[in-house]
Amino acid sequence: MAIEVNGKSYDTDEEGYLADLNQWEAEVATAMAQADGTELTDSHWEVINFLREYYEEYQIAPAVRVLTKAIGKKLGKDKGNSKYLYELFPYGPAKQACKYAGLPKPTGCV
Repeated sequence: MAIEVNGKSYDTDEEGYLADLNQWEAEVATAMAQADGTELTDSHWEVINFLREYYEEYQIAPAVRVLTKAIGKKLGKDKGNSKYLYELFPYGPAKQACKYAGLPKPTGCV
């Protein structure tokens, strides 16, 4: 499978995650979100950028519990909670946000 963005094709797996993490660009995230009917706001980008930094440091995409805790430490308790994250990413904060961030599917996500 593939996603087309600005005339360029990006290979994805059957669930839509990028096959090559190094190909990620912000435009890819925007296109993935639009395909889901989501308009990315600054709040979305804050989580997406956080995930990219987290992955760069730990080489793993965090499951939702770890994500919630880590965001709470870095961005504050008002953002480090499931309710807030599910409002931004209704298909699953870790799963959907990692997809938009160009990261692999978090371990433990169905």
